[in-house]
Amino acid sequence: AESAGCSKSQVIKCRAAVAWGHKQPLVVEEIEVFPPRDHEIRIKVVATGMCHSDLYFLVDCEGWSGFPAVLGHEGAGIVESVGPHVTKFRPGDKVIPVPITQCGECRFCLNPESNLCRFLGCLTQYMQFVSHITSRLKCKGQTLVQFAGISTFSEYTVVSEVALAKINDSAPLETVCLLGCGIPTGYGAAINIAKVKPGSTCAVFGLGAVGLAAVMGCKAAGATRIIVIDTNKDKFEKAKVFGATDFVNPKDHARPIQEVLVEMTNGGVDFSLECVGNVDVMRSAFESCVKGWGVSVVVGYTESGEVSTLPMQLLAGRTWKGCFFGGYKSVESVPKLVDEYMAKKLKVDEFVSHRLPLDRINEAVDLLVQGKSIRTVLEISQVQ
Repeated sequence: AESAGCSKSQVIKCRAAVAWGHKQPLVVEEIEVFPPRDHEIRIKVVATGMCHSDLYFLVDCEGWSGFPAVLGHEGAGIVESVGPHVTKFRPGDKVIPVPITQCGECRFCLNPESNLCRFLGCLTQYMQFVSHITSRLKCKGQTLVQFAGISTFSEYTVVSEVALAKINDSAPLETVCLLGCGIPTGYGAAINIAKVKPGSTCAVFGLGAVGLAAVMGCKAAGATRIIVIDTNKDKFEKAKVFGATDFVNPKDHARPIQEVLVEMTNGGVDFSLECVGNVDVMRSAFESCVKGWGVSVVVGYTESGEVSTLPMQLLAGRTWKGCFFGGYKSVESVPKLVDEYMAKKLKVDEFVSHRLPLDRINEAVDLLVQGKSIRTVLEISQVQ
């Protein structure tokens, strides 16, 4: 084994934040990153966001047994080496790994209505993070689970070519890393899945990064009234930056929040987006929609509970939908989103609330748990 910076035939020793167990602090350890195999790429991670999905599996998902692991799936970096039969990437390319694959050949990839891929199997299997590539990471003799097949809380990682997007060579990696998950998830849910119309009224539940991106998507699609719902009043001012017009705190009301919204909007909103990952909130979001044409999109992820509503809510003409990664076909869409950001057509910098080095990763976890951050960007490596 050699130290960082060696050729593709050698093992790289580098630092990574290892999750050894449920609800345990992350530990920065020296790990081994093995060379890429067929159709795989090893990358030097420059920056990564701390996403709520990382937190969910570390803290909230009691049944997840994927430890020890290296979390992180919202990153950007530079290709260090490529495995056999890789033709689309070469050392030095700027890239963003994506948590949803795009092989470009399967039934799902070929259907314009889908952004799923055969490599995911079913979403349940995917969200258990059973990757279609074998882990290339080890620490103290133990194989580390590669979270989402990516693991960006590491100075180096290995990903499949069907889960990697090549981006504009002049893009700032320390910012566009956020286009690897949260922003496309919320923004695309409004644009691609809800298909928000000009002049419409929207409701966005939850003002984390995904919710704020959904607000931005509603605004970009031409919505004239965007109502945001969150129990953290401190997030309301930030939501204005992205286009929110009305603010509702459920704690201020004794009755169900959907009743409040229906009254506010003369019968219900045209579109609602649930960006929390809570089955009760999903129901509230759906029932806040107007009968006849209201559309509600489930964006947040959870394994706790099942969604339900009265059949009449559906019979009255409302539509209940879900999406993954904002409906974007990942490998082909992320470079376009980067270009939109570079052309100042898409806000990204505004999502960054904190920047921290890898050594302070547990502070990033605490900020997210306490609701004090939108996105903390962890600066993993220096661009040479």
